[in-house]
Amino acid sequence: MVDDQQLTEEIKSGSEAAMEVLTRKYYKPIYAFVYRKVGNKDTAYDLTQEIFIKVIQRIPSYSQKGTFKSWLYTIAVNHCRDYWRSAPYQSSLKQSELPQSLESKERSVSYIFERKETREQVRGAIQSLPDYQKEALILKYYQDMKIKEIAEVTNSSIPTVKSRLKQGLGKLANLLRGGEENGQAKK
Repeated sequence: MVDDQQLTEEIKSGSEAAMEVLTRKYYKPIYAFVYRKVGNKDTAYDLTQEIFIKVIQRIPSYSQKGTFKSWLYTIAVNHCRDYWRSAPYQSSLKQSELPQSLESKERSVSYIFERKETREQVRGAIQSLPDYQKEALILKYYQDMKIKEIAEVTNSSIPTVKSRLKQGLGKLANLLRGGEENGQAKK
């Protein structure tokens, strides 16, 4: 199997087939990342398309420092950040409500990520986190990136990424536990 560096060299030489192989390899993970960031399928689809257009435009400048995957996720992260600052997003800004209750018992945050019935609650809680914490959590727990990769992608230091993950998990746990307590109090 051809690796990413060989594919990027072929793309720089004009190979459309290599671009198609690379796009097929990374389209679903990038779409999943963007969807988790924005929470809307149509918007995620549009942003993912725009990300791959940027990749095609910028691949001649890819210097192969670090992995292609990190370079691609850096483009995706920055594109999502640009979207958050854009006029269309700002004009359609909506606050998603956090569910009032969770049906699960109090458990570790890692376990919550695995529970199918709490995915919507987790998604809502993640959407309420500050963007930098949301980004770190999505890259770590949904994209299975290592802390060093997250630091590279987000242009942050390793201690900063660790701090964002710890604070984000703490806030996420409080939000989800708070929903449980509120739900129990109303019964």
